[in-house]
Amino acid sequence: MTERRLHDAPWLQSGPAARVLALLNGGGEEARVVGGAVRNALLGLLPGDIDIATTMLPDDVARLAEAAGLKVVPTGIEHGTVTLVADGTPFEVTTLREDVETFGRKAKVAFGRDWARDAQRRDFTINGLSADADGVVHDHVGGLDDIAARRVRFIGQPAARIAEDYLRILRFFRIHAAYGSGNVDRTGYLACIDGRTGLATLSAERIRMEMLKLMVAPRAADALVAMNDGGLLLPVLGGVVYHGPFAAMIAAERALEVTPDAVLRLGALAVAVTEDARRLAQRLRLSNAEAKRLDSMGHRWWRLRGMDDAVARRRLYRLGVERYRDRVMLAWARTGSNADTARWIELVTLPQRWTAPKFPLKAADLIARGIGEGPALGHVLTLAEDAWLAGDFASDVASLEKIADDTVARFKREHRL
Repeated sequence: MTERRLHDAPWLQSGPAARVLALLNGGGEEARVVGGAVRNALLGLLPGDIDIATTMLPDDVARLAEAAGLKVVPTGIEHGTVTLVADGTPFEVTTLREDVETFGRKAKVAFGRDWARDAQRRDFTINGLSADADGVVHDHVGGLDDIAARRVRFIGQPAARIAEDYLRILRFFRIHAAYGSGNVDRTGYLACIDGRTGLATLSAERIRMEMLKLMVAPRAADALVAMNDGGLLLPVLGGVVYHGPFAAMIAAERALEVTPDAVLRLGALAVAVTEDARRLAQRLRLSNAEAKRLDSMGHRWWRLRGMDDAVARRRLYRLGVERYRDRVMLAWARTGSNADTARWIELVTLPQRWTAPKFPLKAADLIARGIGEGPALGHVLTLAEDAWLAGDFASDVASLEKIADDTVARFKREHRL
């Protein structure tokens, strides 16, 4: 076993994590931080969620925590997991486990006290590390060497790890995109390809979670190319993917200095028309808000290419700020290497410089000109609004009266009133 000490993890010295560790260490029991928080600390990143493993049985964890005044949530007590809330921060505390029988995600496990055997149940070596309350990192699976090399490897035999949970195929690429460098580990890559039919057994909700995380990972573009080359994207997304627009979307976000947006990137990767958006919404079980964004992005985005300022203002008025930005971003990404970056930035940031006014004409203005209440009134209002937009949002009284007069006259003429 290899050991190393964490030197930049203040959350181990003080705060709620240190408090929970102090509570669980004693009386012959041991608790350590495990998984992603340790990995991130070694990479100089924020810890994220801090998970804790312990030799203590879950019922004992709950009793001890309640006696110490911590909130206890039995999130998975039958599987050894109790969530403790300290100072408003939740910590998943899981009793060490070891496999008794392995048959996929329904493996039969028993509580144990062996840190090495618990580590060997985890997915990737860089996630198999643990750190005690003194900051000493314990490595039973070769994770320290892999962190130094920025290499993502399965623990043990990749095929066996994948068969335990086929979501690990997607996690392999997502973790590599987030923390790896260079090419994906070849042994793991080939095992993912061999096991790809197992993706069909996964729920859409679990796939959605992994894919949206992958979209915004630092090396997502390279990971998605590798997935596609291995025949792993088609079973997930069910259609053609567009690596060029995806890379262009990343470049556009960087040009704008904005936070990566998973839904925008998914649209760039896999949406050319609204049918694509609807397929993705179903296959990934997207939320209603996510589905609506993708559907809007795919709706005639090509019409936003080459817009002048007047047309851009009309689009912003019609679409609203979010849908306007999304659709312009997709049009920009799909323009590719021919994009005029400065002009696209002007278009995307239009809502920061200009706020669409409200249509100033009312039904009363048209009724006063002889249009009766009913369907005709709504139709004439729509025609008047179109004329107002074509006139670039006129606001002076004379222009508005002319729009009302001309629209009513046109309607009466066309309907011989």
